[in-house]
Amino acid sequence: MEVFIGSGVAIVTPLNDQGIDFEAFETLIEWHIQNHTDAIIVSGTTGEAATLTDDEKKSIFEFAVKTAKGRVPIIAGTGTNNTQKAIELSIMAETAGVQALLVVTPYYNKGTAKGMIAHFNAIADAVNLPIIVYNVPSRTAVNLLPDTVRILASHKNIVGIKEASADITQITELARVIPKDFALYAGNDDHILPLLSLGAKGVVSTVANVLPKETHDLVAAYMAGDIEKARALQFKINPLVKHLFVETNPIPVKAALNLMGMNAGLLRLPLTPIESEHEDQLKTILKTYHLI
Repeated sequence: MEVFIGSGVAIVTPLNDQGIDFEAFETLIEWHIQNHTDAIIVSGTTGEAATLTDDEKKSIFEFAVKTAKGRVPIIAGTGTNNTQKAIELSIMAETAGVQALLVVTPYYNKGTAKGMIAHFNAIADAVNLPIIVYNVPSRTAVNLLPDTVRILASHKNIVGIKEASADITQITELARVIPKDFALYAGNDDHILPLLSLGAKGVVSTVANVLPKETHDLVAAYMAGDIEKARALQFKINPLVKHLFVETNPIPVKAALNLMGMNAGLLRLPLTPIESEHEDQLKTILKTYHLI
């Protein structure tokens, strides 16, 4: 069961000196809906979940649901490395009315495969929402291997995976062993087309913050059988993807949006503003896409 097909944006959280800039957040949500983004993921890595308070997360969940009005699914990032805390956040998100959860692997304390299974199953047992697990070893220092994911897929509420290992051999094996109704989503923007060829249903995307329509169109073209168009769009977005990860995400993507006049706001420590040389490079690449 897929929560969505297409491009799900891991949306930034606009911040100012007072906290969340909800006026700017509403503008971003409406812009994504107008540009055919297929799902909106709030309070994820790109949304600076690590430095949001619980009250802020609750308000983000409620505001996104209210603003979207059912036009696109709202997916809440509720993962932490504390199982009980992740359960509490997941229940909070369910109460707020989100359509699904994105739950990252528990980082730093590095549970075993047995621990991963127990962790995700405990969260899935506590809610009645579809859950997309999120594998991103470069950030978490743990890696969900295909056999572990295959076991997790037996839980009725665990319905998909955002796969960001960047290991095409591992991802190919994952696609081979998961059930046909278990949704695979690309977690790296430069690998959307390769994962679609393995049966992925779409992407949970950072670059969609800046190129929402192109990211949607890439998946839509592939699903419609227009492989040439999908390939051209993958090639088109890849140079920008490289620049959006020249520093820790979401530093460059927030800088890009601010340069575009989209008001992504401030960053929270320990994230700091983009280095001037990288900002100059970003300006140059954005001009080639006619975004500034």
